[in-house]
Amino acid sequence: MVATMDLNASPQPEEDDEPYVRHLEDYSSRDDRIESAVEIARRERDERRKRMRYDKPTHNSQPAYRDQYYQNRNTKAYDRYKIPQGWLDCPPSGHEIGFLVPSKVPLNEAYNNHVPPGSRYSFKQVVHNQRIAGRKLGLVIDLTNTTRYYSTTDLKKEGIKHVKIACKGRDSVPDNVSVNTFVNEVNQFVLNLKHSKKYILVHCTHGHNRTGFMIVHYLMRSGPMNVTQALKIFSDARPPGIYKPDYIDALYTFYHEIKPESVICPSTPEWKRSTELDLNGEAVPDDDDDDGGPAGPVQEEPHQVEVKMSNDDVLGDEIPPDQEEGYRHFFYRMLSLNIGGRGCSQFPGSHPVSLNRDNLQLLRQRYYYATWKADGTRYMMLLTMDGCYLVDRSFRFRRVQMRFPFKHPTEGLSDKVHHFTLLDGEMIIDTLPDKQRQERRYLIYDMVAINGQSVVERPFYERWKMLEKEVIDPRNHEKARSHIYRYDLEPFRVRRKDFWLLSAVEKVLKGFIPSLSHEADGLIFQGWDDPYVARTHEGLLKWKYPEMNSVDFLYEQDESGRGMLSLFERGKKKHMDGNNVVFRDDSDPAEYSGKIVECSWDQDEQVWVSMRVRVDKSTPNDINTYRKVMRSIKDNITEEVLLQEIREIIRLPMYADRIQMDSKAARRR
Repeated sequence: MVATMDLNASPQPEEDDEPYVRHLEDYSSRDDRIESAVEIARRERDERRKRMRYDKPTHNSQPAYRDQYYQNRNTKAYDRYKIPQGWLDCPPSGHEIGFLVPSKVPLNEAYNNHVPPGSRYSFKQVVHNQRIAGRKLGLVIDLTNTTRYYSTTDLKKEGIKHVKIACKGRDSVPDNVSVNTFVNEVNQFVLNLKHSKKYILVHCTHGHNRTGFMIVHYLMRSGPMNVTQALKIFSDARPPGIYKPDYIDALYTFYHEIKPESVICPSTPEWKRSTELDLNGEAVPDDDDDDGGPAGPVQEEPHQVEVKMSNDDVLGDEIPPDQEEGYRHFFYRMLSLNIGGRGCSQFPGSHPVSLNRDNLQLLRQRYYYATWKADGTRYMMLLTMDGCYLVDRSFRFRRVQMRFPFKHPTEGLSDKVHHFTLLDGEMIIDTLPDKQRQERRYLIYDMVAINGQSVVERPFYERWKMLEKEVIDPRNHEKARSHIYRYDLEPFRVRRKDFWLLSAVEKVLKGFIPSLSHEADGLIFQGWDDPYVARTHEGLLKWKYPEMNSVDFLYEQDESGRGMLSLFERGKKKHMDGNNVVFRDDSDPAEYSGKIVECSWDQDEQVWVSMRVRVDKSTPNDINTYRKVMRSIKDNITEEVLLQEIREIIRLPMYADRIQMDSKAARRR
């Protein structure tokens, strides 16, 4: 009897069969030709799979769903609602860590055909389970790299906020910007809590590696602890904790800590181990919810290439805009600045003015100290418990991993760090004497606030002494005793900038500056008794070598290729007609269009000469700055003229007496 068959039907394969089309092809051709090498490999793979299924122990309590799981894995419907590997047996959630609850990803009702009733875990179950545990959710942070697991409708109905921070689950750890976003979201949530305590559910696919990585980062930035302690807190709340060794190593590396030999990465949980095999019978790697995309290339050990440092290098990682705006408001409060129509958009750091024959007389009226003017990059620096932030002249913040202990520990790491301490300084690049190595260094020359308290009204000499006592000494003390934190792995070194009596200026110019391992272009004269003055400080004087006097212009080209220079006047662009610039490095001027270009004045040719592009600035100099520089150029205070003036000034009784007093005090120290 010949059986009838509907060739358009697509029956589901039996448990041990391949999909119908492949089975039909094998049947029709098995006796007609010899198997190819690929077909032999496929057949052997299929046989290995069958043996594994027969050897797999049965689960009598859930036979239908387990059978359906294996039966449907090759169907089109299963691809859309594929359950993450190991999800069924992975514990739903862990214990609370402060406000945080680690969890595996909830799956919506569309997955119910593949999940037994007792194992279902949608947001309805999540909210219910947390309420039973006495916890009310206010925020869910989703770290998966896909949106297929659930919609946020149920969360909105419950008034629960949802934040998506997509992080890849394999071949890499979450990037630093994602970490900064996570920490800020948690901080903002906790800050905005009023009377009722609410919790944050944090999940990736299984709630262990990415979730643990983020929570450990948060713990490290919210209290005094080391990575080992933070890892244990998480593993106690969500056993076995983080089980990917590269995640654990990345945490120790990021926080510049030495990984103790006693720290052993947990083995992969039994529920996470793969049971699928590739053509060679090896376990198929889990896609970790990367939307089924191909795995990235295997990461080889990076080859260390010596890259020349530049003042234009971008340091640190971006932070969320709302966090940046909050820090800007803090700066303005510490400096008692009013927030005008433009908000907190203007960089508030103190700026010196160019030395001319008029303001040179201030040196005769007030007591001044001097320091060298380094040709580096201006940064203010904010120290907080959750990170150190470099603030450039565009008033943008970037986080760098640095440590600033607040008091001397008896041994090991201090239990306190600076929190909302605001410093001012400049970043320079030292080329070490052997010419083979560069080293970045931050020179701190002033303090605006310490632990949230403004010190701008204190005289400069007090603020300068506080830098050494409150910032530099605790670092040096801990550095000599800590066996956990490695200061040598920080992105740059830190020191207080030196200031000298005016009587030492000649030695500074003739001996100190020529011996520096970084560029310097003049001197700064700081009033010893002055407060910190935001923005332009008429009493803070800068003298530059005449050939180094410069103005920062905005350079633009019109459609005809004609170059134009502009400055700012009252916040608006002002074209400087009659001012021309030349580029003497044979570069195409069109490449500079739209950029801030620092220019020096060629007195002989009466033209501006391009020196460099100011990537650290987004706006040109103000017209008033231009006028002061031009006045300084016109007055032409050379090195010899300056030294002759200072020789006369230090003979004045005001200077002679204080120089003698300060010299005695220095010898006693």
